[in-house]
Amino acid sequence: MATSTPIPTSRTDIATALTDLLFTPGLELAEAADRHFAPDYRQRTDGRWDDRGEFMAHIAHLRTIVADGSVQVLDELAQGDLYADRHVIDVVKTDGSTVRTEVYLFAEFAPDGRFRRIEETTLMLEGAEADRDLGSAR
Repeated sequence: MATSTPIPTSRTDIATALTDLLFTPGLELAEAADRHFAPDYRQRTDGRWDDRGEFMAHIAHLRTIVADGSVQVLDELAQGDLYADRHVIDVVKTDGSTVRTEVYLFAEFAPDGRFRRIEETTLMLEGAEADRDLGSAR
């Protein structure tokens, strides 16, 4: 008899995850990450793979240079344990400059509804050339 993994009643999504990670002052990084990312989480951004520790280092760095921002989901689809979206993230950096990036994302959920894997490609729409790698900067 085959068993299937139950689909959680509550799953994360990219807008909520990014808001907690980057735009919620006072929320500890570890708590934000634990809410949305499984312990075995890994991510590929523009061809570069990171494990959870490397991802956390990336977000810790972003927290030092990002003052505010928002996420606008343009398209979103979840089916079973798979998730895909296209979103735009607007960032205001601590130096006052702004960056706008469109992201094409494909992901897999862990059984508990957190992200287990994300693969994404980014397209900078506005910003300085030096910010082109913001999606993987450390």
